[in-house]
Amino acid sequence: MAYAPNNRPFYDADSHIMELPDFLQKYADPDLRKDIPAVSYSASLVTDEEVAQIMARGGRHSDEHVADLLNLGDRLIETSKEIQALGAFDGRERSQAIDMLGFKKQLVFATHSVAMPFSPSSKLSPKLRYGAARAHNRHIADFCSHDDRLMGVAIVPLDEPQFALEELDFALKNNLEAIWVPHRPCGDRSPGHVEFDPFWARLVDSNTPFVLHVGGSPLQLAKAWTNNGRPPTKDWMGGGENLRTKDAAMLHQGPETFLSMMLLDGVFERFPKLRGGCIELGAGWVPAMLTRLDWVVRIWGRTDTSVARFTRKPSEQLTQQMAFTPFVFEDVGALIDESNPDLYLFSTDYPHTEGGRNPIARFETSLGDRPEPIRNKFYSENFLRIFPEARAT
Repeated sequence: MAYAPNNRPFYDADSHIMELPDFLQKYADPDLRKDIPAVSYSASLVTDEEVAQIMARGGRHSDEHVADLLNLGDRLIETSKEIQALGAFDGRERSQAIDMLGFKKQLVFATHSVAMPFSPSSKLSPKLRYGAARAHNRHIADFCSHDDRLMGVAIVPLDEPQFALEELDFALKNNLEAIWVPHRPCGDRSPGHVEFDPFWARLVDSNTPFVLHVGGSPLQLAKAWTNNGRPPTKDWMGGGENLRTKDAAMLHQGPETFLSMMLLDGVFERFPKLRGGCIELGAGWVPAMLTRLDWVVRIWGRTDTSVARFTRKPSEQLTQQMAFTPFVFEDVGALIDESNPDLYLFSTDYPHTEGGRNPIARFETSLGDRPEPIRNKFYSENFLRIFPEARAT
């Protein structure tokens, strides 16, 4: 028996690879390998000893460990977490995991390997930045290649428009099904800069969505915001390198700014068939963003002719072209009531701990007595609107 009930299809908008240290180096062009760092788990729940044991076995779990995970049945998601999870870094194991989870499709993101190619540092040469992105995209494509339920997510930094377009073409040729872009300024440009129009047009022509995801921009606030004369706080994992209280409170600002700039620069207006997902960045901020953008355009459109020409309100553009994954602890039912049921996507964050031990049960609780059509949109129909290619396989 699978974890997901069989009363409806479930599409998972967020899952992850737990990369082994050589994840990028193994798939990089030979002349770049020495300059690409190993993937680090220093700021995670995973210990160096766990990683070392897996690497000593040739980058695999022991047969006994896999057998124990398979015996969990529909309880897999409760305890199969982080690097010890079934399918954490092995694509064929992930097929076994998705059998047990019972999802129709699952987006597959990296976890730690995007830090270097997505870094805002100007010290990284385009060759190295995009070389690391190429290594990532080769590895993700390989991981997902044998199972069409696994939808690989490519990464494409937007700092250099021509390099970005070339990497997008590579990702599409290798059957990657979504393009993750960092939610920060694109070098010295807005994502709505005219130089990126060929990029957004290529996504439309190929029927491929873009996605934003936590990790696409630095996780932590500038140090000045945390300098309050008291000892530093710990992050949710008990250390200091991941999201801390103040970071979590401001997490929405990056994606909200990025999407607002895209919208106000007319990207969604110029490309009404462009679609996107905002993943693992929460959704509690979405209703207020729609309201805010509507009144900004209504009032400032009196003098700003670029937004005055919009044929749809911002809230209509984003509802038709975007969708957002609420955290498992957010009240998705209340968010739907504040906005509309077309905006939100189901996700598990498998195998990350923060995805919860029983996400379906928690989302069901927040959906309460809302009717089946609303549930169907959340668990499947909104996903298929953003990722229509998933319907064909």
